[in-house]
Amino acid sequence: MTAISSNTRIQIKGYLEGFIQGLIDEYKGREILKPDNAEEYLSRFSSKGELKPFQAALIPPALIRINQFERGLSTRLGNSIEECARLIALEYHQKARRGYDVKADVSLAAFAEAERQKENYESSTKTGKAKPTLEKMIAAVLQLRRSNDLERKSVRTDLYILAKDGTEYFLEIKAPKPNKGQCLEVTQRLLRFHLLRGQSRPQVKAYYAMPYNPYGETKADYKWSYAKNYMPFNDAVIIGSEFWNIVGGETAYQELLEIYLEVGNEKSKHMLDTLAFGFE
Repeated sequence: MTAISSNTRIQIKGYLEGFIQGLIDEYKGREILKPDNAEEYLSRFSSKGELKPFQAALIPPALIRINQFERGLSTRLGNSIEECARLIALEYHQKARRGYDVKADVSLAAFAEAERQKENYESSTKTGKAKPTLEKMIAAVLQLRRSNDLERKSVRTDLYILAKDGTEYFLEIKAPKPNKGQCLEVTQRLLRFHLLRGQSRPQVKAYYAMPYNPYGETKADYKWSYAKNYMPFNDAVIIGSEFWNIVGGETAYQELLEIYLEVGNEKSKHMLDTLAFGFE
């Protein structure tokens, strides 16, 4: 049995085709002039600070345009992954929403405690002290709730899933090589999701979700030090198949990648013809 139905597969493929075509249309018209000589290039002006005289001297304009396209695609790839995850999750769960705002009247003392827990985690990492688990951090935040200091708060999650058994997932879908600040910020957000819902695990499950593992197949293969040191990695992070299993079952990851491969193969000639050679 496949994880992605034929109908959802059609939706995902159509979305990806539009995603790629939109990028092609954006970059194909970019005029990149090869410098005639050093004096001419050095006289140019760029309001966006994009002048690169040594690269421009060595690299053909077509390759520069393709490189810009690839960087633009990489920057926006997360949006495509989020949308595909949403489409798959709709088959298996009650609800799946992107950019979901979690709102509630919460205790300001507890809200501030999430910040303090983040700071303590950073301090423990720097000093070599024992670091708390995510569950202990959640408990510390929930224990500080009061009824006399309530204020309306809202925190947005990348992907919200309400499972059929009532479990709520708050998934922060981020790149698999975050910096220190991103690790600490997401850790704080995970704590606040639990506070806004007023529940710990397993009723509410908030994760830093990495849609793929750049080091290998398993979580044990993962080596990025910032993520392993500046957030409760084992409890807070799901990576690769762990994430996709929650979204749509055991084979969802592989089936989705096959759709990406299919679209890539079908669009590859068009991408090269349009971006490198200027054919429409």
